[in-house]
Amino acid sequence: MLLTLTTTHQPATDLGFLLHKHPDRVQSFDLPVGSARVAYPEAGFDRCTAALLLEVDPIGLARGARGSTLGEYVNDRPYAASSLLAVALGRVFNTAMTGRCDARPELAAGPMPLEIRVPALPCDGDPALAHRLFGPLGWRVEAEPVPLDPEFAGWGSSRYVDLRLAGALRLADALHHLYVLLPVLDGDKHYWVGTDEVDKLLRVGAGWLATHPERDLITRRYLAHQSGLTRSALARLADADDLPADRLDDAVPAEPADRPPPLREQRLATVLGVLREASPARVVDLGCGAGTLLSALLAEPWCRELLGVDVSDRALRQAERRFGRLPEPVRDRLRLIQSSLTYTDERLAGYDAAVLMEVIEHVDLPRLPSVERAVFGSARPAMLVVTTPNADYNSRYEGLPPGALRHADHRFEWSRAEFAEWAGRVAAEHGYRVELRPVGPDDPEVGPPTQLALFAREAS
Repeated sequence: MLLTLTTTHQPATDLGFLLHKHPDRVQSFDLPVGSARVAYPEAGFDRCTAALLLEVDPIGLARGARGSTLGEYVNDRPYAASSLLAVALGRVFNTAMTGRCDARPELAAGPMPLEIRVPALPCDGDPALAHRLFGPLGWRVEAEPVPLDPEFAGWGSSRYVDLRLAGALRLADALHHLYVLLPVLDGDKHYWVGTDEVDKLLRVGAGWLATHPERDLITRRYLAHQSGLTRSALARLADADDLPADRLDDAVPAEPADRPPPLREQRLATVLGVLREASPARVVDLGCGAGTLLSALLAEPWCRELLGVDVSDRALRQAERRFGRLPEPVRDRLRLIQSSLTYTDERLAGYDAAVLMEVIEHVDLPRLPSVERAVFGSARPAMLVVTTPNADYNSRYEGLPPGALRHADHRFEWSRAEFAEWAGRVAAEHGYRVELRPVGPDDPEVGPPTQLALFAREAS
């Protein structure tokens, strides 16, 4: 299996100092699973590439495994990037991963232009997964599906992608991303995962994992879906991110393993799906809180400018901590401001899309007309996504008394008829078309747990 790392920093051969591997020599390393070699296919002033080639001993690997099935001998381990390649990265570039370089300390401490290629990477047959994992970290991502057979196009694509990453990042951070995310994409570790893997994950993921929008998925997969280890890691990540640990409890799937994702994840996925249909370049998140939706939108290549708005200073401080750790090119696409949606604010005007995700139910009903005037009348985005709980569905929640609200801070919760009446009236008054959609499983009797309204501004 192969991984190449290229820089166009000048002089590009400084890459040899950072990796602690001389460009004029081929170096070999013995590993428990085979052997690794580092060579430089190109080493010039303008461009330098380091290649890591891992040759896996499939017989030795199978002999070290439990059991003796044919699958241990016939598999993709020698050819496709996986936890084996991550282990090789950690062993061969161990000093580079610490960020230490006595010869070029200033270069090791700052970002540099990098290009990374992994020609054969398992990706669950879903190239979008690579974008979701690497995009929020500041990488420009290309994940080209690898065909099953180039001679027979009708056979379709394999579960592998040809991954290419480009960005300006600190080399140590780039190696950390690969070390964690290669086995996450593969989804199958070749060695026993114990409690020490939690410490390793938190150490290598320091500064980026706690705020990653796919933090839960990364943690589960890296720890081989072991619920106890995953719960421990997420609790410690919560401490690192100043979030209550119970906010992350539903990230650990209960038995059975095919349990539907939590409603908050389904809601986020639905809102993202609606926005992807239009791919708006400029988006404002009204009531952004600590930045969950903003984090996900930063991974979308079509979203070039983001504005997060909240009335809570505490929530904005949490968002600042979350996004302050991101690479500067990513952070530059985002702005956070404090504002109340009950007042008009010219800073909110002119956006392609706005989102009110689980916000309106926190507004006192007598003040809701002020929100309507400020958002639909003054800010007037080209499209607007609104989600709110469906009160009809509350009867499905065990332990919730009739007439009670789901959250102590909710001022109201509307039935489907009430939400439809409000959405239709607001759309007519302000020149919008509206479409109602379900969020979550659509119960034939009481509807979905959350309801969504998609407003599109009429052409004037």
